[in-house]
Amino acid sequence: MRKELETKYNPKEMEDRIYKDWADHDYFHAKVDQNKEPFTIVIPPPNVTGQLHMGHALDETLQDILIRTKRMQGYSTLWLPGTDHASISTEVKVVDKLLSEGIKKEDITREEFLKHAWQWKETYESRILSQLKKLGSSCDWSRTRFTMDDGLNNAVLEFFIKLYDEGLIYRGKKLINWCSKCKTTISDAEVEYVEREDKLYYIQYQVEGTNDFLTVATTRPETMFGDTAVAINEEDERYKKFHGKNVILPIVNKTIPIVLDPHADPEFGTGVVKITPGHDPNDYEVGLRHNLSVVNVLNDDGTMNKEAGKYKDMDRYTCRKKVIEDLKKEALLVKEEPITHSVGVHDRCSDTVEPMVKLQWFVSMEKLAKPAFEVYEKEALHFVPDRFGKIYTHWLTNIKDWCISRQLWWGHRIPAYYCADCDHIMVQKEKPTCCSKCGSKKVMQDEDVLDTWFSSALWPFSTLGWPEETEDYKYFFPTSVLVTGYDIIFFWVVRMVFSSLKMTGKSPFRDVLIHGLVRDPEGRKMSKSLGNGVDPLEIIDQYGADALRMSLVYGNAPGNDMRFYIERVETSRNFANKIWNATRFIMMNEENVDYKKMDLTKLELSDRWILGKLNCLIPEVTAKIDAYEFGMAVEKIQSFLWDEYCDWYIEMVKPRLREEGTDSKKVALWTLDTVLEIGLKLLHPFMPFITEEIFRTITDEESIMISSWPETRKAFEFDNVEEHVEEFKKIITEIRNVRAVKNIPPSKKIHVLFLPEDKKGEEKFGDLENMFITLANIDKLEKTEKEAEGIKILSTFGNFILLLEGLIDKKAERVKLEKELKRLEEEMKFEESKLSNPGFTAKAPAKVIEEEKQKLAKYGESYKKVKEEYEKLL
Repeated sequence: MRKELETKYNPKEMEDRIYKDWADHDYFHAKVDQNKEPFTIVIPPPNVTGQLHMGHALDETLQDILIRTKRMQGYSTLWLPGTDHASISTEVKVVDKLLSEGIKKEDITREEFLKHAWQWKETYESRILSQLKKLGSSCDWSRTRFTMDDGLNNAVLEFFIKLYDEGLIYRGKKLINWCSKCKTTISDAEVEYVEREDKLYYIQYQVEGTNDFLTVATTRPETMFGDTAVAINEEDERYKKFHGKNVILPIVNKTIPIVLDPHADPEFGTGVVKITPGHDPNDYEVGLRHNLSVVNVLNDDGTMNKEAGKYKDMDRYTCRKKVIEDLKKEALLVKEEPITHSVGVHDRCSDTVEPMVKLQWFVSMEKLAKPAFEVYEKEALHFVPDRFGKIYTHWLTNIKDWCISRQLWWGHRIPAYYCADCDHIMVQKEKPTCCSKCGSKKVMQDEDVLDTWFSSALWPFSTLGWPEETEDYKYFFPTSVLVTGYDIIFFWVVRMVFSSLKMTGKSPFRDVLIHGLVRDPEGRKMSKSLGNGVDPLEIIDQYGADALRMSLVYGNAPGNDMRFYIERVETSRNFANKIWNATRFIMMNEENVDYKKMDLTKLELSDRWILGKLNCLIPEVTAKIDAYEFGMAVEKIQSFLWDEYCDWYIEMVKPRLREEGTDSKKVALWTLDTVLEIGLKLLHPFMPFITEEIFRTITDEESIMISSWPETRKAFEFDNVEEHVEEFKKIITEIRNVRAVKNIPPSKKIHVLFLPEDKKGEEKFGDLENMFITLANIDKLEKTEKEAEGIKILSTFGNFILLLEGLIDKKAERVKLEKELKRLEEEMKFEESKLSNPGFTAKAPAKVIEEEKQKLAKYGESYKKVKEEYEKLL
């Protein structure tokens, strides 16, 4: 230990310096090495919409733990970083930014808008990558990718064209989800359902040619202009006479048919349902079954179109009010009721989603879903925890075709070109000079862009060079594990699997490690609206990245949400301080002592104990990491280093460290150094910075990052040592408890008698005697065969009697015991009165009565013991 360690642990001073050194030495760079097994993780690319949040911090920490462990285990590790263009989210941000500058999107060209979007990307991508580095992420930054860079754009075009050529991508009119605020389609997975208070309106539709009326109930009367039928159930006796008839659509005064369909439930409402195929998913299916026409009544911005007649250009909600007023005037509104129901909103902007039939691009999912389902069934794809596999298969069962077109400017533009003269469609990478069918030069590219997840679906292999057969792709693909949150299993995981199987014939990863959300201390999801978000960078600035990382992992289990407590960060920081100070203590005691060459036969009992504990710890931690149980792994490491190593072993060897020039001191220092070095290696994936700083200080090795992962040693296997020392620890703990209960200050030492169990017990304890005197804080240990008055502690070595005469304030102790006797008397009286009460004993179950009797007996025993102690003080 020739180097120096600062007096105080100061993460702010050292973390940036250490990270720069790692980067300068290229430790993160992955190499194609046929002599090593590859281990690959592709980062779930953060959106270029802002900065990292606590969920990102958890996600990146888990990945870094795996990468650092596997790197030390000798794998050729690649952790590939990058960012996602996040089409809708980023476009919304850029539009808002332009509005703040007085610029409307509608007033500039697509090219001008994209310049602003790319500027946004450069600014926020740089910020996000720097934040990842602050966290300690050991990504290979030389391979950083972006979902719209040239290579990935080429992969997207290749994917689109191949699916189109096979008939798996098509263009057609279907019901989709429309966001009137963002003016684009969105997928089902991007629709969030919220509870909303609304009104249910009962409206009368007159049966044509009669004075009869059918009453329908709806929360959306403004869509009635798109009604093309009303439905009743064939089995509903109330409406048998209306089979085959028509009704007159109110206000519009046009006739529409009455259809018989099971969608109309006789037990629900009036049993009559208005059918609006253009604005409701269930109605759309009814329309297909009965060949009904589809009428769209909304403009893209949420206003009413010409189908609404005099309500044209009204906002949809204004229209609703006006329609209700007019229905009242015509006496067609029966009643209105308050209702709380589930409403779909866009998860990005919270605007109410409108189902609408539009001409869009779709991926046909049936053929793609089957192999994705089978790869899981054949156990070539594993979810951790396994229960998330059910969510995966649920999404793949009865999956709908995927709408992939978005009415935006930021994103991968759809590679489809239309001939203005003959309407021929050409799908290809480059814009054609003329129409391949009629030769016209009036060729225009589709205005839409692709859904963000279309490009993200290719991330595990497009980032490695696909469709080219690059060295990276051939060596690092398939990747080893995907680490992601459960909220995007459908968004991303499902799509990556079916896309990879289709394009590469392989599953993109072997394991999918699912983690939960980071919630606030009350269990609420962190959000801007609640104002309960915590900035990981602020935590790092105050406590250091190591403390944040450990607090996110400690006690956390795969798949479970976790609550973020600042107290846990403080505990992690305190643990770092503990390791730091322990290292400095060793350094202070090693000056001018040569202990590097060690004869293991000279190890003393405490040395063999801590080395044996360490030897057991190594496979336990390794197994937990391999099983992705990081919380349990770091819990074991912390418990060992803090409790066993710092609080016990260091205290045990302090007397030996004061013995200048002895072999005992050298053995103690060698053991301290050896255990610390191996312990740091186990801790490194979780707390990389402090372990690096200390490791470089106490060893001559270049970096802990490229050191080897610990393995068990046969030489560290010792019989009957742990049981021996654990018994010793138990005795020390009991003595300390007595001191605490009796309020004996540390300055007052205790006289202890030792009555050995037998000769063997005396010999066993002999190895521990010096440590015992120090750790028990006693002035004298006297071996004897005679019993004496005092507090007795039993052990396998023999009995220990603590002589406390003169150490206790008898008056204060009597007052304390009197209070305890009084409390116990009251408890016993309460239990006796309860058990003597016939009303209780007659009604209470036998189990409850027995429990009360046991309580009374327990209080009685306690009272007897306290009484005996009290009488000794008289």
